[in-house]
Amino acid sequence: MAATTAAPPNTTHRHHIAVIPCRWGASRFPGKPLAQLGCKPLLWHVHQRCLEAKRLDSVVVATDDERIEEACHELGIECVRTERHLTGTDRVAECAERLPADAYINVQGDEPFISPAAIDAVSEALEQLVPGTLAVNAYTELQDVGAVLDHNVVKVVVDTQRNALMFSRQPIPYPRGDRPSYLRQLGLYGFTGTALNLFRHLPQGPLERTEGVEMLRFVEHGHGVRMLPVIDDGLAVDTPEDLARANMLLRSQPVR
Repeated sequence: MAATTAAPPNTTHRHHIAVIPCRWGASRFPGKPLAQLGCKPLLWHVHQRCLEAKRLDSVVVATDDERIEEACHELGIECVRTERHLTGTDRVAECAERLPADAYINVQGDEPFISPAAIDAVSEALEQLVPGTLAVNAYTELQDVGAVLDHNVVKVVVDTQRNALMFSRQPIPYPRGDRPSYLRQLGLYGFTGTALNLFRHLPQGPLERTEGVEMLRFVEHGHGVRMLPVIDDGLAVDTPEDLARANMLLRSQPVR
């Protein structure tokens, strides 16, 4: 198992930080970051996956809650106490003002099985952004019909250059003609500090407020979001029922 500090970076020309935004008051699952998965809190598992990535210089949890902050200290996890924010990315943006880096990877605190290789892929993609593109957002193709219909699973449609056109909790696109491919947005975003500063100062638009999908803030204001296909067959924990499934999945995995 990885240690509680990230491995040293492989190059002196890059400084990338993973930030895990965590809040207590999730409407669907209050206290979720500290819910027990196996014998550890959920956020610990996310932190471990980040430590297994090879392109990160450090990993921090960002929270406005003293219970989460205390748990991080007990677990030996670096934690940044923030103000209250509308979204996790706003929380990451505050961290970016306090932790200088070339880029920031927002790893959602409810993705305990997120692929370290996917985190590295986002880090690498951030070094190849074209002008006008401010963020990298990982995605996978959905195979399960239930997940397509699940409003907790955010779907995305992309253009021919894999830029995001729209995010929705509804199954998009509508299958009127050919049977479409449905794409799941992962809770794995990458930004430069400049992009995060812009995000924090942009107002929420009607689509973001309606859907509750923060990456729509860039889309609504005409800024590019580069969608990055990755291999990830993990499970996001949105509800207590998801946590039960995650515990079953954890028990079925080989000991690391």
